[in-house]
Amino acid sequence: MMNVKGGNSRSRHPERRRGQALIFVTLWLPVLFGVSALVVDMGFIYYYQNELNASTQAAALAGAAAMSQTGATAASTTTVVQSFSGTSGNKNYYGNLPNVTMISGYPKLKCLSTLTTLYGIQCYGPSGSNAIQVAQQVQMPLFFFRLFGGQTATLTAVATAAMKGAQPAPYNVAIIIDSTHSMNDTDSDSNCSSSRISCALAGARILLQGLSPCYSTESSCGAATNGNVSNSVDRVTLLTFPPVSSTTAKNDYNCGSSTPTIAKYATPFPASSTYQIVDFSSDYRTSDANTNLSSSSNIVAAVGGKSGCTGVQAIGGVGTYYAQAITAAQSYLVTEQGKFPDSQNVMIILGDGNISSSSTDMPGASTTSGTYMSSVQECHQAVTAAKAATTAGTKVYSVAYGAEASGCSTDTSPTITPCQTMQQMASAPGYFFSDYTATGSSSACISASEPITGLNQIFTTILTDLKDVKLIPNNTT
Repeated sequence: MMNVKGGNSRSRHPERRRGQALIFVTLWLPVLFGVSALVVDMGFIYYYQNELNASTQAAALAGAAAMSQTGATAASTTTVVQSFSGTSGNKNYYGNLPNVTMISGYPKLKCLSTLTTLYGIQCYGPSGSNAIQVAQQVQMPLFFFRLFGGQTATLTAVATAAMKGAQPAPYNVAIIIDSTHSMNDTDSDSNCSSSRISCALAGARILLQGLSPCYSTESSCGAATNGNVSNSVDRVTLLTFPPVSSTTAKNDYNCGSSTPTIAKYATPFPASSTYQIVDFSSDYRTSDANTNLSSSSNIVAAVGGKSGCTGVQAIGGVGTYYAQAITAAQSYLVTEQGKFPDSQNVMIILGDGNISSSSTDMPGASTTSGTYMSSVQECHQAVTAAKAATTAGTKVYSVAYGAEASGCSTDTSPTITPCQTMQQMASAPGYFFSDYTATGSSSACISASEPITGLNQIFTTILTDLKDVKLIPNNTT
C-alpha cells in the first residue's frame, strides 16, 4: 500500500518536476554561455598576446642593434623600430592583428645605470643611451563576449633591449692564456675532462668561430698577408705567460716537436723575449659565413684548431706573474687601434689568479716596493694593470679557471685571494667569469653576475656579449 500510494503520488505531479528542471536550465544557460565565452575569447587573447609580444621584442632588438651602429640617431633608430614592429605593413605585422599601434612616447631611448655597473655598457648611443624600450598595443575584437556587451580587449606589450656591450665592431681582441706548468694538470670535470691547457684552447677556438674575420657581405675574405685579409673586421692576437724567447714562439703553432724557450719576467723587458705567440690575425676563417677554422692560420694552429697540432704548450718554470703580460697586451692593443681608429679593444685574461713569482724569476724588479714591477703584492699589481687598461678604454674580461680558495702569497697588505684577483681585473662585474667546477677550484668562486661554468659556455657568453644585443627586464634601472 505504501509503495502504491507513493507511486500514485509521483504519477499525479510529473509536470511539477519537469517545470523545476526547465527553470534550472533557463537560469544556468547564461552562465554556460558566459563560461564558453570566457574560454574561447581568453584563448584568442592568449594567442594574440603572444603575437604582440613577439613583434614588440623583435622591434626592441632591432632598435638596439640600430642604435649600436656608428652614426646612429634617435630618428634612424625609431625608423628601424617601426619597420620591425607589428604595425600594418611592417616586418612583424600579423594579419589577424590589424590595428597594432606604437604607444605614444615610444620607443624610448634610455641610459640604464645597471647596464653600466654590471656590464660596462656605457651610454654612447643616440641621445646618450644604452638601451631602448618599445611598447605596442592593439584593440582586439571579442567574439562571444559581445553577447555580454564586451566588444574589444586592449592588449599591451612592452620590451626592453640593451645595445651591444661595446662600441661596434671591428674588435681588436687580445687573449691571454696562462701557460704555466699547472695548466698541464687534468681537469676531470665533465665540462672539460682533459688537461687545463687543452680546455682553455678549446674556449679560444669558440671565440674564433664566432668573431668576424671580414665583412658578412663578402662571400670570401680573400687572400691573407701576414695573417690578415685586406678587409679585416675582428683581429685577434694570442699571448701566454710566462714569456718565451722571440725566436722560439713559433714552436707553439708550427706543429713541430720543439718547444718554446721560457724567458724570465725581466725588467726592462728585453727585445729577445715576447708574450705574443701570434700577432693580430684575421685569417682564422675564410669567410664570415663559414664557421670552420682555417688550417692555414697560425692563430688557429696556436689554439689547437689545426689537425695534428696541439697548439700552445704549458711549459712554465719561472713562476706566475700577470701584470707584465697584461701591460704588454694593452700596448699591443693600443698599437693595433692606432692602425684602425674606429676599432674597440678587448682583452680576455684566463688563469687561476694565484700569482706568485720569486725575485730570481724577475730580474730587475723591486723586492720591496709592491708596485709594478715588484716581487711583492703581485696579485694587486695584476689588478692595477687590468684597471689601467679599462681606464684606457679596453674592455677587460677575466676568466677564473681553477681558482683556489687561498693563494697570492706575496700579497700581505692587504691580503687578496686568487678569485678576488680575477674578479677585480674585470672591467665590470658582468665581465667576470669563473669555471668554479674545475678540478681544484674553490666552489665559492662564483660570478654573481654570470654564474655559469665550463669554459666553452663562458667563451660562448663572451662572444654573445661582443656580437649581440639582448632583451633585459623592463624594470631595469
